[in-house]
Amino acid sequence: MAATGSEKQGATAYYVSTPIYYVNDAPHLGHAYTTVAGDVLTRWHRQRGEKVWYLTGTDEHGQKIMRTAEANDVTPQAWADKLVEEAWKPLWEHLNIANDDFIRTTEKRHTDRVQEFVQDLYDKGEIYKGGYEGPYCVGCEEYKLPGDLIDGEGEFAGQKLCPIHKKPVELLKEENYFFKLSEYGPKLLEFYAANPDFIQPESARNEVVNFVEQGLQDLSISRSTFDWGVPVPWDDKHVIYVWVDALLNYATAVGYGANQEKFDGTFPANVHLIGKDILRFHSVIWPAMLMAQGLPLPGKVVANGWLMVGGEKMSKSNLTGIKPQDLTSHFGVDAYRWYFLRAISYGSDGSFSWEDFSARYTSELANDYGNLASRVAAMVGKYFGGALPQDTAAGDAEQAVRDGLAKAVATADRKIGEELDFQGGILAIFDFVKQVNGYITEQEPWKVAKDTTPEGQARLATILYTAAESLRGVAVLLNSVMPETSQSLWESLGAEESLGALAAQRVQDAGTWGVLPAGATVTKGAVLFPRLEEKPA
Repeated sequence: MAATGSEKQGATAYYVSTPIYYVNDAPHLGHAYTTVAGDVLTRWHRQRGEKVWYLTGTDEHGQKIMRTAEANDVTPQAWADKLVEEAWKPLWEHLNIANDDFIRTTEKRHTDRVQEFVQDLYDKGEIYKGGYEGPYCVGCEEYKLPGDLIDGEGEFAGQKLCPIHKKPVELLKEENYFFKLSEYGPKLLEFYAANPDFIQPESARNEVVNFVEQGLQDLSISRSTFDWGVPVPWDDKHVIYVWVDALLNYATAVGYGANQEKFDGTFPANVHLIGKDILRFHSVIWPAMLMAQGLPLPGKVVANGWLMVGGEKMSKSNLTGIKPQDLTSHFGVDAYRWYFLRAISYGSDGSFSWEDFSARYTSELANDYGNLASRVAAMVGKYFGGALPQDTAAGDAEQAVRDGLAKAVATADRKIGEELDFQGGILAIFDFVKQVNGYITEQEPWKVAKDTTPEGQARLATILYTAAESLRGVAVLLNSVMPETSQSLWESLGAEESLGALAAQRVQDAGTWGVLPAGATVTKGAVLFPRLEEKPA
């Protein structure tokens, strides 16, 4: 039985990958959704004190890229270079994505290793020459089974369409090399049974198991009707099938065939984050390729749902490819990072609307969280000259807040760090924010401040310390989701000077009480979540 990424013997890195994205166009919300999720997950594990490796990149070969480049009167390489440097990399920087590597499938460090991998399979007898005829979707870069297709309507009446791209498939007939995928069906089913968490969510697992149980066909791993790809090393009339090329990025980016020490310390991935439309490639073809090569299998393949607009999957071909910058320019980058993971259960389809984003921003970010930070800083400034007072008169109310923070830490760490339930983890943190707001409302520090006796002032000090220390915990917990906002809050609490850098604070220690020292300088900085202007046209 092949080992999985969760059993990495001798490996130390918590390795997370996104898909490598096609460069046929600029990125939209769907691409950013998966990439932000991976960023939050890896930032969380970094703040656990773990070594992390976060990989993203671009898929630059195949017929779809070639046709897009031709339509723009440039070479495929020139098109890929332009999109990567002017659209993809700038967006990840804009969204504060802290990836450790960005792999491009046209890089020599990748193409050389792909040829070596495929040559090795050929030498082992895992690849043979044959012919194939069938319906092919250029958008998916995939031969389709007749049962996968849907009937066209309107302008496509009488034609068979790809169910994802809603465009007619092409009937292709060509000479190919084939990988003996059919031989791996029983091995894959045995692996799925032994590793029930390998494919997530459960609906995705059930789909894959059912698909494999029906019997697998051998996989065409080369194309001979065009030349934009990695040449088959023993037959340069063929190029390697773009999906075989693409899947190998998860190995080539971490040193496969080039840096054994790095490879052993990183591979395989603990988590592959993917869209559900590429589920079979990652949960059937990729593990079969690894089995054939005797390499360990990933820990998890987690398929997120589709982002929907007006009932349609968000995509350029459906004219719903909204740019992330359309939202960040209005709501801000941190709110953008927060919204999709908070509003949609990861793994399920979710609908986006401007109105829902606005409502959640105002209610949860501006009113609950941002207003809490402003009120606490203002009261420490007003009543104690900006110096955080000592906590000397704690009682049952304060103990309830302390218990609430400890619960939020434990719940968020389990849900985000282990279960990839981003929504559940964020909700646990914001439940605590609401608890602290309720605590302040009940304790009424503005009334307690009128009691000038030592007992009254001690009580006031305790209330405000409790609120500030609670915010210290929240800043740590939300740092992976909203790093810029958390840093601003950290600095306003005086934690930067007294406790050091926020990024060095471990999430599992966020619930330890009494970390923020009395005397820390609390300042009322800029509003964390400013009031929204009117929706732009």
